[in-house]
Amino acid sequence: STFMSCSRSLCLLAQITECLYLAKLSSVGSISEEETCEKLKGLIQRQVQMCKRNLEVMDSVRRGAQLAIEECQYQFRNRRWNCSTLDSLPVFGKVVTQGTREAAFVYAISSAGVAFAVTRACSSGELEKCGCDRTVHGVSPQGFQWSGCSDNIAYGVAFSQSFVDVRERSKGASSSRALMNLHNNEAGRKAILTHMRVECKCHGVSGSCEVKTCWRAVPPFRQVGHALKEKFDGATEVEPRRVGSSRALVPRNAQFKPHTDEDLVYLEPSPDFCEQDMRSGVLGTRGRTCNKTSKAIDGCELLCCGRGFHTAQVELAERCSCKFHWCCFVKCRQCQRLVELHTCR
Repeated sequence: STFMSCSRSLCLLAQITECLYLAKLSSVGSISEEETCEKLKGLIQRQVQMCKRNLEVMDSVRRGAQLAIEECQYQFRNRRWNCSTLDSLPVFGKVVTQGTREAAFVYAISSAGVAFAVTRACSSGELEKCGCDRTVHGVSPQGFQWSGCSDNIAYGVAFSQSFVDVRERSKGASSSRALMNLHNNEAGRKAILTHMRVECKCHGVSGSCEVKTCWRAVPPFRQVGHALKEKFDGATEVEPRRVGSSRALVPRNAQFKPHTDEDLVYLEPSPDFCEQDMRSGVLGTRGRTCNKTSKAIDGCELLCCGRGFHTAQVELAERCSCKFHWCCFVKCRQCQRLVELHTCR
């Protein structure tokens, strides 16, 4: 429902800043009044002040949080931990309160989601405080003319840094978990920056491309999700260490090369996610659909953690025998098909 979608994304706003809860406010259709900022429980005072000063941006922040939830669930749909959400205290459970690689991904995709949604809102003219990136102009070294509306990624990234990172910075830069969260927040934003695209339009007789105008655009968010999922698979386990006069995160295994700003880092190993543990927000894999023929993590052997699986014949309704009728619609029949469904014991 719209309300549930709204409340979950609001909860994620709390979660990406390590708050425990953001009240479910059925009366809140839009964050458009300063009083609403006070009701968003879980935000620290500096975030409440930012909310009040940037009311027009806050709906974009919420959209970015919802985008992050959806992308997380898509990327992990075939994993033991499938980014499942709860309807109560924190939206992903206690999974992200521990310094695991799952937490690293959630922080990265959330930070990226906020930057992405705010950038898109700038370019679409929704926000008075920003618009297109006017620094992209003139003729490029490749000979095309910069024109059109280049996405203002600098504003989106800057807002994400200010709003999302402020809670970690308020804890003090020496906290190991704060260092981890700040690093992964930045890695999420870098995933957008490194995949920025150049889009062009040709001008001339019959599209001859005598003149080509181009602009910079953010990548599809699915591409950002894929990039961060690859970083998740290759994440580096780190530990805090004194480097000069400050603390930094370094690889726990000295044989591993140092991580870059674009890599994800984590402090603790992950649980196996096989069995339900509601205190930690782990739903387990019982009842999950698995792939009988796959040897990968979505296969019944691995996804079901060796417990075995049930097989049932289920009837699927699908469109079939579709025909195009002039003019202009397609008419299909409804067909029933028997398929085998495998679910974890």
